[in-house]
This record gives sequence, structure tokens and C-alpha cells, in this order.
Amino acid sequence: MEAHQLAFFLPATLAAASEARHQAVDAIAGWGLGLGTEVVHAAELLVSELVTNAVQYAGTGSVSLVVCLDETVLRIEVCDTNPVLPQPTLPDADSEGGRGLFLVAALADRCHAEPTETGKRCWAEIDLPSKPSQEVACFLPFQRS
Repeated sequence: MEAHQLAFFLPATLAAASEARHQAVDAIAGWGLGLGTEVVHAAELLVSELVTNAVQYAGTGSVSLVVCLDETVLRIEVCDTNPVLPQPTLPDADSEGGRGLFLVAALADRCHAEPTETGKRCWAEIDLPSKPSQEVACFLPFQRS
């Protein structure tokens, strides 16, 4: 399998996560590798959570998203300009936020945050199944009464 990559910048706005999610899923589907819905949905959620955190803590400017696929791993990287590394804490039961990094850790096979010269990079990796998915869609006919 050849390596595939998607990389782009997004403004640090409320719409960034949605835009990143759509572009990442479109790219992954466009690579036509039959990764299966489980991998694609996990990647979609990882992109959303990582970009949302970057926008929330980056302040002004932009964030970057890189999605890399090689033979065994799908890697998602989000960079922002805030050098402060995320510190997951347990949210209160009534908190509306604070669960994103726990979702990332639960969905990813590996994840980490590391400083860069211009801020930080948060990344997550999903190990790919050894064989492409052989999912079969089943469509039931719609009947009108």
C-alpha cells in the first residue's frame, strides 16, 4: 500500500472542526482503500476532538491538520501556536466539556502531545486491520402502503 497524506491549515474558528472532519473523511474515502467504517468513524471523531481542542486553546491564528496513512497506521496530527501541553483532568458530572482527550485516548491506539518550535503538536494513531474491510452493504427496498 502506498502512503497517503492530507495537510492543510484552518482558521481557529468555531467552524474549524466541522471543516476538518469533512475534508479528512472525504480524503480517507477518496484513497479507496476499504479501511472500514470503524476506522473512518474513529478518525472522524479524533480529527474533531483534536481540532476543537486546538481552536479552544490556540487563541487567534490558525491550526494545521495532517492525516497520514501508511501500510499499518492512520496518523492524525493537529498543531497550534499555544505552547501549553494539554493536561487531561476528570470533568465534573455536570460539565459540558472536558472529555475530548479521554475520547481520543479511548479511540486511538497511541496518542501524545509534544512541544514544537511554534507551539505544540497533538497526535493520535489508529492501527489498521491487517486486511481491508470486506463490509457488505445491505439495502432493503422501501415499500409504500
